[in-house]
Amino acid sequence: MSASELARGHTCLGHVIDILIVLSLIVLNGMFALSELAVVSSRRQRLRTLITEQRFGAQSAFELSSDPGRFLSAVQIGITLIGLINGVFSGETFGEDATAYLQHLGLSKAVADPLGYGLVIAVVTYLSVIVGELVPKNLALRNPEAIACAVAPAMAGFAKFAAPAVWLLDASTKLVFRVFGQSMESEARVTDEEIKSLVAEAESAGVLESGEREMISGVMRLADRAVIGLMTPRTDVEWIDIAASDAEIRERLSKTSHSRLPAGEGTIDKILGVVQTRELLTPALAGKPLDVRSRVRKVPIIPETMDALDVVAVLRNADVPMAFILDEHGDFEGLVTPADVLEAIAGVFKSDTDDDDEYAVERADGSWLLSGSMPFDEMADQVGFPLPSTRTYETVAGFVLAQMKRIPTVGESFEHNGWRFEVLDLDGRRIDKVLAARTSARRLAVQA
Repeated sequence: MSASELARGHTCLGHVIDILIVLSLIVLNGMFALSELAVVSSRRQRLRTLITEQRFGAQSAFELSSDPGRFLSAVQIGITLIGLINGVFSGETFGEDATAYLQHLGLSKAVADPLGYGLVIAVVTYLSVIVGELVPKNLALRNPEAIACAVAPAMAGFAKFAAPAVWLLDASTKLVFRVFGQSMESEARVTDEEIKSLVAEAESAGVLESGEREMISGVMRLADRAVIGLMTPRTDVEWIDIAASDAEIRERLSKTSHSRLPAGEGTIDKILGVVQTRELLTPALAGKPLDVRSRVRKVPIIPETMDALDVVAVLRNADVPMAFILDEHGDFEGLVTPADVLEAIAGVFKSDTDDDDEYAVERADGSWLLSGSMPFDEMADQVGFPLPSTRTYETVAGFVLAQMKRIPTVGESFEHNGWRFEVLDLDGRRIDKVLAARTSARRLAVQA
């Protein structure tokens, strides 16, 4: 082998080594980017679970996520150093070769010199963005906790190695925050909307069934309701008047479909308790006198302001699974049972309704026919209406009254938040049916 061939061989080997060095630096940059996003995106509760499972690296990952300032400073040091070294090395190593090659093609040195260095920088930048940033970060988002556990020990070791520089950057960052009157403590809050988005994503991915998503949404709505959003209002309550004659009481028992009935004396406002209908049916069928008063059982009395979740505890501990609701003046407002709680979570059971009408029916033109008694938060979820942060009503009818501030007549309408609401039917003075439709501007925005 001649001396020229040997020199060319050494030159080619040197170029291969130089290329491998550049690629290694790019891959190392990718490891820092992968570690950064994996640790920052990891859920701390999931990391705690992995720690209890004794997953390797989970403790290190949790410690890094607990002090993101120092971790991000360490990562930034690594990425910055790699970027500087790679830029200088690739420019010096390949810039002259690229310039010489372009001059060999016939370009002048004035043109070949900036063009050669520019091509080298463009290629290295492209590989750095793809291999050193985008691909690692996309990988980190797929399974952040597992990747964080894998890379955390090495990242923790690097942070200790670069401790002085890490301390300086972290302290400088905190100083800037203090200058602007900001705190570096992150607010780890999970909102209802984030939970709903996560549940919807799980449903679309097939992790949750549609029915499971609806029930989870029902539980979340239940936690935000007051008891008046669950109760059967006094106008719909069937009750027994213990001051009535035996004939009237027997007629009431023969017509009711309930296993328990509230008992009052003369008026429903003078409510005493509840009676089990089966305890009265036996003497009624035998033709014996009915002693309703002796069979009245006490039930819990709760205020109308009590939260729905607190009501669940009351019903669970009650001797009779029913509670009477009184307003601030002590007047009877309605009653609540476990069936009302279940209905709020799972939806209305048709056997429990007076007819087969549904709470909400979507029509062919995209509008919605709504029952006035439909819970307002359930309506908002179903039709996509923005739910206000605070409100003093619990039903669609209450919403209409709150907006119109009077008892409406059939055919009256109003617009609110891009929707038009029209009263279609009244049952006496009670709003029975409401038609809701998006306005033209709202419809176009949704379609866009």
